Amino acid sequence: MGAGGRMSDSSEDQNNLKRVPVDPPFSLSDLKKAIPAHCFERSVVRSSYYVVHDLIVAYVFYFLANTYIPLLPAPLAYLAWPVYWFCQASICTGLWVIGHECGHHAFSEYQWVDDTVGFILHSVLFTPYFSWKYSHRNHHANTNSLDNDEVYIPKRKSKVRNYSKLLNNPPGRVFTLVFRLTLGFPLYLLTNISGKKYGRFANHFDPMSPIFTERERIQVLVSDLGILAVLYAIKLAVAAKGTAWVISMYGIPVIGVHVFFVLITYLHHTHLSLPHYDSTEWNWIRGALSTIDRDFGFLNRVFHDVTHTHVLHHLISYIPHYHAKEARDAIKPVLGEHYKIDRTPIFKAMWREAKECIYIEPDEDSEHKGTYWYHKLVLMHFFLFMIPGRETTEEN
Repeated sequence: MGAGGRMSDSSEDQNNLKRVPVDPPFSLSDLKKAIPAHCFERSVVRSSYYVVHDLIVAYVFYFLANTYIPLLPAPLAYLAWPVYWFCQASICTGLWVIGHECGHHAFSEYQWVDDTVGFILHSVLFTPYFSWKYSHRNHHANTNSLDNDEVYIPKRKSKVRNYSKLLNNPPGRVFTLVFRLTLGFPLYLLTNISGKKYGRFANHFDPMSPIFTERERIQVLVSDLGILAVLYAIKLAVAAKGTAWVISMYGIPVIGVHVFFVLITYLHHTHLSLPHYDSTEWNWIRGALSTIDRDFGFLNRVFHDVTHTHVLHHLISYIPHYHAKEARDAIKPVLGEHYKIDRTPIFKAMWREAKECIYIEPDEDSEHKGTYWYHKLVLMHFFLFMIPGRETTEEN
């Protein structure tokens, strides 16, 4: 049984890592025709139900933690707080996902309703709504373009830094993953880390940032005001309840939301089967198909199915989450091999991607010289790490 299981796992892994075909034989129009018409309908009532549902659940978690955890003896309290943080971060990630849908005009038929709901939800969860909406729109318009994508732009082999080589070991990968998950999103917003290179400093809080167009700058400022309002509310809460209470009840769950968001998007866009393209070969549908669905188990539902409908989302982003699974299943026969889902357990997948997906290069024997694939890093000689310009990587 053990050997058979290992063979089955190995076969499944090989299938998971099989590369996505480069040239789709279908068009976006073909995919839309395969989807039932009602999947495109956005109901403000139904969408609002999910907001209210998640808010009620979040309040219940807050009430239970605030009322009962302080009454527990120390050993049990130390166990109860992480349970609260996980549960609250999970349900609030669902609210963040709804805010993300608002940015795609998938909440209702009314743009002002979508923007109002999204602005409130994202501001409370420490995300500048309009700023991120616009940069995220650019990501959808240029997915997996090495020249124009907005985020998750991998390094080419020649650009691998010495610190990446030094961290190419289990302790280094743990550090890299913890850093990415906890600080990745704040640093992206503040410094555009891992984002598109604009030739000058860019962030999501500066209305004059090169990320944004002239007509978007006022709304970037509105996003800043939303974050400032939340900071003021936090100040009042600290004055009334104390710093420890605010951190425990609100701060850590919000950090958890950011951790979940980075984990989800990292796994959606980082996989050995997914290509990236330079300007000689990129086109929109190639890029949109270069994503992968993941299985987060029971959290799929908590996260409103964003985890395992991401391929659909990059193709047609305005389908609301409550129709996404049906729409995904409708286009899978059309997509064929162009649809990918990897059901590898999340922690195993996270570790594998951190180990295997370090840099990108085109295949030497391929006619697609503008198509790049992930490769892992192999360190040949430790003492060569610190020699500038010395190539110390090669493929297995």
